[in-house]
Amino acid sequence: MSDLSASRPVPSKFRLSLLMLAAIYPFVTAILYVLMPLTEGWPLWERTAILAPIMVFSIVYGIAPTIQRRFAWFILRQPRPAAA
Repeated sequence: MSDLSASRPVPSKFRLSLLMLAAIYPFVTAILYVLMPLTEGWPLWERTAILAPIMVFSIVYGIAPTIQRRFAWFILRQPRPAAA
C-alpha cells in the first residue's frame, strides 16, 4: 500500500486555489451585475439567499470539475500534455 501512495502525485492546493479564484471571481462579479438591478431595495440577506445557491451549484457541478479536468496536469505539478 505504501508503494501505491508513494507513486501518486500530490496535488497543489495553492495552484488549485489560484485557478479557482481566476474562474470564480469573474463569475460571481457577472452574477452580481445581473442580480443587483433585479433585487434593488432588497435586504442583503435576501440577495444572498438568491446568490449563494447559484454560486454553490455552479462551482460544485460546473467550475470545479472543469478546472480539475482541464488543468489536472498543472494542479498535480506534471508536464503539460501535448495538444491533441
